[in-house]
Amino acid sequence: MSAHTSASTSATTAPVAAPGGPRGGRIAALDVLRGVAILGTLASNIWLFTMPGGPAALFSGGFVTDDPVRTALQALSNGKFLGLLTLLFGVGLELQYRSMVRRGLRWPGRYGLRAAILFVEGLLHYVLVFEFDVLMGYAIASVLAAYLIGRSDRVVRAWSTVVAAVYVLVIAGVTALLVTASPASGEAGTVPLPSTASWPEQVLVRLEHAAVFRIELLFIVPSALVLFVVGSRLVRAGLFTSTPEGARLRRRLAWVGLGAGVPLNALTTWAGPDWVLVDRYLVPPLVAVGILALGTTLVGRVRAGRAPGLLRRGVEAVGRTALSCYVLQNVLASVLCYDWGLGLAGGATWQVVALWAGISAVLMIAAPLWLRRWPRGPIELLMHRVYDSRRVDRAASAA
Repeated sequence: MSAHTSASTSATTAPVAAPGGPRGGRIAALDVLRGVAILGTLASNIWLFTMPGGPAALFSGGFVTDDPVRTALQALSNGKFLGLLTLLFGVGLELQYRSMVRRGLRWPGRYGLRAAILFVEGLLHYVLVFEFDVLMGYAIASVLAAYLIGRSDRVVRAWSTVVAAVYVLVIAGVTALLVTASPASGEAGTVPLPSTASWPEQVLVRLEHAAVFRIELLFIVPSALVLFVVGSRLVRAGLFTSTPEGARLRRRLAWVGLGAGVPLNALTTWAGPDWVLVDRYLVPPLVAVGILALGTTLVGRVRAGRAPGLLRRGVEAVGRTALSCYVLQNVLASVLCYDWGLGLAGGATWQVVALWAGISAVLMIAAPLWLRRWPRGPIELLMHRVYDSRRVDRAASAA
């Protein structure tokens, strides 16, 4: 039996059912967790938007603070929900793979087109909205992961181990350089803050300094590749099944992810800004695995047939329109915080939290209202329209 056939067989025989049961053909736990991840990434990014000078001020030392409350809140959100979102993207890849296998189609097939559309969306999001977009990195990593997902477990483990090992070594090396060659404290804050007075000027800065702003892709792509594969393999391991084995796996991952990840995260936060790469890219994925397992368990404990509450419906709707909500929350934060908008950046910690809560509330109200009429978010609808139109065009030309 070939590696591809073996992987296909394992994909089709493993049960996929959310604890508590799927609704409308969807796994409810995934929508809820995806909504939590989207609102959590906003909780991390809102500190960038509310800095005087906007996200670009990160390179001017604008993220450093002496406020212990602000430091704690930043540490709670930094990297963890991005890690959770990345794991869930990998889960989605696995479900797409299974769907194609069930229909007798060859994987990855036309997935490259889907990734290309996502890359273009990410590029526009970067240029027009946000310096630290992750969609471009997801698009690149997803193409690589798509080719790995259908391979044998041995091949997947080998490639994932090599990528993860090199990634850890690089981050450890860079961190060692930062720790041993830290600049003098008097040099911090000497770089002038960028301006947010003009949106066209911000766009121009993003274009002129793309090499600086997009250097994060060097960290996002390998991390996302590994986490995509981990998400895929967690589905095959039965994380989302209602079996005793699935429950045991969720308990173990929750204990390991949260029991080890949270103390480690506290340690790296306390260690200071020289440990920023470890604090954002190495420890948070471990915490994210724990959140994924715990969140799936909690959703599964909701009694069958019980109508979800208002908060649950809002978060779940955000999860179903995740891509649109991700872009919308950054657009809203830009309008509220930048000087060309309402200019609310630079406020106290409670004001930053209030901005996050307000934008989150808008998303949780707007998403359910949108889904009353349309099955997907607006950007998701556009993405599927482009993808399906190409498929129809190819089918017509073949006929």
